[in-house]
Amino acid sequence: MIKPIVKDMLVLQQKAQPASKEDVGIGQDLFDTLRANKDKCVGMAANMIGVQKQVIIFMYGMVPVIMFNPILKRKSSPYRAEESCLSLAGSRLTTRYKEITVEYLDQHWRKQTLTLKDFPAQICQHELDHLEGILI
Repeated sequence: MIKPIVKDMLVLQQKAQPASKEDVGIGQDLFDTLRANKDKCVGMAANMIGVQKQVIIFMYGMVPVIMFNPILKRKSSPYRAEESCLSLAGSRLTTRYKEITVEYLDQHWRKQTLTLKDFPAQICQHELDHLEGILI
């Protein structure tokens, strides 16, 4: 279901709680909401739709990747990037890493590991920050 985008800073700055198997539907809501905003958005975290759970989605090329309880395991090659967010006005500078490795559970609750580079890595890092209540 398409959900409204949260813009309340107090909500967005809260740390997300671990997701459980009962939270799998959040992934579908994120997918639907991301698809509805595809002209201006390439990733979302659950708190952006008002759910304080550790669930993110981002576009890996043309493929949406949904991660439950993602953990950043490795990062390398920091650089400065300018980013924007559906929940915030304008854009801001932040530090990102060119290559990252993330461990997570997929929608079937199977453990996965994914190494990302360049723009997909940047998107994923932005969403991982959301789960920590960190805004650009």
